[in-house]
Amino acid sequence: MSNTTRIWTAIDFDLDGKQADYLRLPYSSNMSAYGWIPIPLICIRNGRGPTILLSAGNHGDEYEGQIALIKLAREISPSQVNGRIIILPSLNYPAVAAGQRVSPIDEGNLNRLFPGKAHGSPTEMLAHYIDDVLFPISDLVIDLHSGGRSLEYLPLALARPGLTPEHQEAVRELLRAFDAPVGVLTDGEGGGGATTLYAAAEQRGIPALTTELGGGATLSPVGLAIAETGVRRVLKHYGIVPDMAVRETNGCRLMRSLGRNAAVYATESGLFQPFAAVGDVVEAGQEAGCIHSYESPLTPPVVLRFPTGGMVSCRRFPTMTARGDCLYNLMTDVGRPL
Repeated sequence: MSNTTRIWTAIDFDLDGKQADYLRLPYSSNMSAYGWIPIPLICIRNGRGPTILLSAGNHGDEYEGQIALIKLAREISPSQVNGRIIILPSLNYPAVAAGQRVSPIDEGNLNRLFPGKAHGSPTEMLAHYIDDVLFPISDLVIDLHSGGRSLEYLPLALARPGLTPEHQEAVRELLRAFDAPVGVLTDGEGGGGATTLYAAAEQRGIPALTTELGGGATLSPVGLAIAETGVRRVLKHYGIVPDMAVRETNGCRLMRSLGRNAAVYATESGLFQPFAAVGDVVEAGQEAGCIHSYESPLTPPVVLRFPTGGMVSCRRFPTMTARGDCLYNLMTDVGRPL
């Protein structure tokens, strides 16, 4: 079977100017035999220069990045650009339209399906197009995320370590340029691992970062501001929009994720009462929270403890929890400045 993508677009990525159209994702349904799913796409190009791929809405219930990129797409004119900006503000469009994490069409979690399949499910086809068509023409990749409905996050940027010393330094340069309050180096353990968008970009040697900018499936004004200013700093730093007005940098605190062995998971189903907030520094053995039984009110709550010390990067947002849910993740300082 051919590995050529079935997705197409009217946009010419080599044409100067601002173009707005769609990725057309073929989808044959009961009511539309030859239909396609519209994935909004903007390309702004002016001459030669770096190409940056900007995406949000990878998970549909994460809003800071979506709004930041919609505003940016309206604002930027080709005359400001030196190179090319490709913007996908509603990347997993079916999930965005439904206001949920995964696609209602195929239950596809886009950020768990890279590098995708050319002839797979709709979400697998979309992952394949990004990996096979957009990554090869991109010099930088930023995929903006938040905690969605299930998590509350300390606003931060995350990046994979890099494949070579040169790639590692390029990744750190991107983190420095974005300048989130916290920059986290992670191998994705406990999350999507190698199946995420920014992990797939890493495998192609592209400097890439993602973010976590809020949570609870609502809009964080702080997270939105970080997304907007971070992307603008990157555009200016790499000379893609050299005259972009940006705020002064504050300095990014470099940390690393402690991975799933340091995470706290629900051991029972029930009502989760947290004892720590995002950004708190905790110690090994400290009480993390408890789970109350709503079925047996007289049963003593299950007390959970942090297995190690560190700073809380995220906690579960909903009170209702089930055995196996992640309740907390931790991170720690790398020990040297970014």
